[in-house]
Amino acid sequence: IMMHCQSGVKKGIDKGGNPIEVMGMLLGRPDPDTPKTLVVTDAFPLPIEGFETRVVADDANVVNHMIQLGECLEATRNEKFMGWYHSHPFDLGDHSHCFFSQTDLSTQLQWQRAEDPHGNPFVGIVVDPLRSIHQGVPELKAFRAYPPEYTSPIENECPNGTIDLVEQKRLELWGSCWQRYYELEIEFFMSTHANKVLQQLTQDYLWMRTLVQRDPDYGKTLPEKLKKATQPILTATSSARASEAPGGMRIAGSSGVSVNTESVKKTVDQVVALANEEVKTNVLDGVKKQVFSASK
Repeated sequence: IMMHCQSGVKKGIDKGGNPIEVMGMLLGRPDPDTPKTLVVTDAFPLPIEGFETRVVADDANVVNHMIQLGECLEATRNEKFMGWYHSHPFDLGDHSHCFFSQTDLSTQLQWQRAEDPHGNPFVGIVVDPLRSIHQGVPELKAFRAYPPEYTSPIENECPNGTIDLVEQKRLELWGSCWQRYYELEIEFFMSTHANKVLQQLTQDYLWMRTLVQRDPDYGKTLPEKLKKATQPILTATSSARASEAPGGMRIAGSSGVSVNTESVKKTVDQVVALANEEVKTNVLDGVKKQVFSASK
């Protein structure tokens, strides 16, 4: 889902315009063990694009694509279409753009009327790709629409269940139809096999992520840090020699010798740590060059 939504951002910008909205279908099922819980197991992009608050699958080719895809999945998978997703790649602001527009609400109602009576509660997910990129984590929310005849008994209740007395804030956060839909809680899960793979990757390659995120100017200041770190070694060595008795015997128990020994040990540890970081930086730079040169 995130890759599809972010591809719409890139495609629109590459064309010299605004980010493009995209849309797709969700595959899954109601959870038989947990009431009122919907499980999304997969997602499939649709060949549809839009702008602003309008992205609708009303083209004949798109409808045929959905029908053929649905029939293929029913023959090969135990799940079926149980939701849809689309992106809101609006300008990055103070608030998330995960909300239902009037068009989104109409689309969601159509799906619910068609699928809910058959035991397939339909869900809609909205993704804010620009905010996701900015924060480095997925920014998405799941919604369902109230029936047209429903009226909330709580005045000024927002889709997430909070009460906001300021109308302008409600409109900014939830759109003009804020009182016609409600938000669902989202939890992420993965299979046991996928979890083991992720743990192994994190264990083996987390240091690479740390190095990539480090300040790029760090490598430039490393030589100076090494110079400062090695300077105490010379001082400590000179002090140790000065404390030796004639004949080259070191005075055991001397506080001066003890302090100098600890100073040398601490300094060597600092040099080793800095040297290790320098080696990792050089290795990573070499990997980057190989990867990027191979991709050209």
